[in-house]
Amino acid sequence: MTSPIWRPARERRDAANLTDFRAFLERRGHLPGPGYEALWRWSLTDQAAFWDAFWDWSGVVGDKGDAILERGRGPMEARYFPGARLNFAENLLQRADSAPAVIAYSEAGPGPTVSWRELGDLVSRVVQGMQAAGIRRGDRVALLLPNLPEAIAAVLAAASLGAITASASPDFGVDGVVDRFGQIAPRLLIGIDGYRYGGRWYSTADKLAAVAGRLPSVERVVVVRAANPGEPAPADGGPAPDLPAAVAFSDFIAPFEPASIPFARLPFAHPLYILFSSGTTGPPKCIVHSAGGVLLQHLKEQRLHADVKEGDRVFYFTTLGWMMWNWLVSILGSGATTLLYDGSPAFPDHGVLFDFADSARMTHLGTSPRFIGMLRNARARPRETHALTSLRTVISTGSPLAAAGFRYVHEHVKPDVHLASVSGGTDLCACFVGGLPTHPVFAGEIQGPALGMAVEVYDDQGRPLERGTGELVCTRPFPSMPLGFWGDGGGERYHDTYFRRFPGVWHHGDYIERTPSGGYVIHGRSDATLMVAGVRIGTAEVYRVVEALPEVREAIAIGQRRTGRTRLVLFVRLRAGHTLDDGLRARIRAALRGRASPRHVPAKILEVSDIPRTRSGKIVELAVRAVVHGEPVRNRQALANPDALEHFRDRTELAD
Repeated sequence: MTSPIWRPARERRDAANLTDFRAFLERRGHLPGPGYEALWRWSLTDQAAFWDAFWDWSGVVGDKGDAILERGRGPMEARYFPGARLNFAENLLQRADSAPAVIAYSEAGPGPTVSWRELGDLVSRVVQGMQAAGIRRGDRVALLLPNLPEAIAAVLAAASLGAITASASPDFGVDGVVDRFGQIAPRLLIGIDGYRYGGRWYSTADKLAAVAGRLPSVERVVVVRAANPGEPAPADGGPAPDLPAAVAFSDFIAPFEPASIPFARLPFAHPLYILFSSGTTGPPKCIVHSAGGVLLQHLKEQRLHADVKEGDRVFYFTTLGWMMWNWLVSILGSGATTLLYDGSPAFPDHGVLFDFADSARMTHLGTSPRFIGMLRNARARPRETHALTSLRTVISTGSPLAAAGFRYVHEHVKPDVHLASVSGGTDLCACFVGGLPTHPVFAGEIQGPALGMAVEVYDDQGRPLERGTGELVCTRPFPSMPLGFWGDGGGERYHDTYFRRFPGVWHHGDYIERTPSGGYVIHGRSDATLMVAGVRIGTAEVYRVVEALPEVREAIAIGQRRTGRTRLVLFVRLRAGHTLDDGLRARIRAALRGRASPRHVPAKILEVSDIPRTRSGKIVELAVRAVVHGEPVRNRQALANPDALEHFRDRTELAD
């Protein structure tokens, strides 16, 4: 076994929330046994005791009820806290002091800081505005907003009333927004009339008007007026252009004074969010998540696995189109400050997020392997240009983080940070595997399974693997299992998505490996896994090797169908100043043969100038594979850069 890249100091282990939670369990008479493995297994064998204890330890506000877990005929019928009554927003707004609840930042520099008292007052006024607009329990509220305090206030206001929030980023195209919101019939649409990204101003007034015009269920449009630096600020109040029925956000709340918020105590399983799958293989699935499930899972991940404490300042680079934004909102439930960034992470330069870290005294920086790779390619050295005094945790998700990314963070960002690579999904609005702040980190590995999550690795026949690579499954229910898909009355689509492959077992669709250290390595999506000469190859296995070469910026691999066989084709995007010649092709093949296996050596290596990604930064092998085979790509609106697909179309090099 290789040596760990990081070990927590004794003082850090002793002060960790995970250590305090274990002591709490022991005081209750629960003795899971020494070590994290024993604690994790106990959280599965006695789920009721685990979640009961976590509710109490974390201080959830609400009536817990008598039962903790009612098991049904299968995992879809399991019910957590069936008699509980709580309100998600009430749990996030327990503070009402002058300390910062939300700190905003953008390409232009520091934005507004909103105290806990000010946030509560804003939520109160939005609640009253929603009530005046007729929003009731179960209604859908749609957000088309960037990272602004108003977005958080809207979520909490809707949740206080029992309304359901769905969100998207304003950089989505009209069709992409309508594909999502059109399925759920929102009554209220809150949008923005413009935003900045990469130094450019994008007006979205016409887009908002077009979206509203194609959503017949929308009765009221509320417009947040965005100032365009360098141009006159929009007049306060009044409708946005081409939206005569709309009202400015300031006017929406103007008639109301702050008052006590009427937090509706609702069942644990009351719907809170509708999240959307990426939609790269068809219409986006509308995944309905419960208030209680999201609250407990996020509190558990943030406090136990990310060691978030009251007063911490937590950031994740995300948009409202990704579940990590919902995760970031929940940070308020730990009495910590939520940090919001609006704009490009590389404008005006690669140091902007680290400027934010210093300015806001950031304790947790959440990012992606793509951003870490971008820093490596730019040869950025944040530890030399920024103080980063308060930063103690870096969280990475969105795609697998290779060992080189781990080493870069420790060498060039901050040596003593806990680098927690995590993995889960929109499907559960949570993580299956993630960080352990009391345990060592091994480069290229996720540290372990999350508490309460019965993660196993299955082979193709549904047999558990102690070692080796296979399908990520979860063999027991968990609180944030979706309530279902919106519009899927009988639950058939929901069942087929997660439980058809292995009956009674959640099949997540990731290709995963358990390591000798007890950690995990994600090898990519299993539906994008390549079958070459009868051997399964995870695409992430290829990327780890190829992207470690100094000439290669990023890569994407697919299986190209040929008569009677499938061959591996690799596309590379090179760093400036390099050319894909026979010498580089030979080095790529030699590296794959030596560091992976002969089966990982591609039959073809081609150059492209861009690689398509979803709006959350994930590369889309399935869309590229469809283009190569001349098949239609469904829902191009789900891609951040759909034009990149044209680099893969009709490549004559693939004809032989």
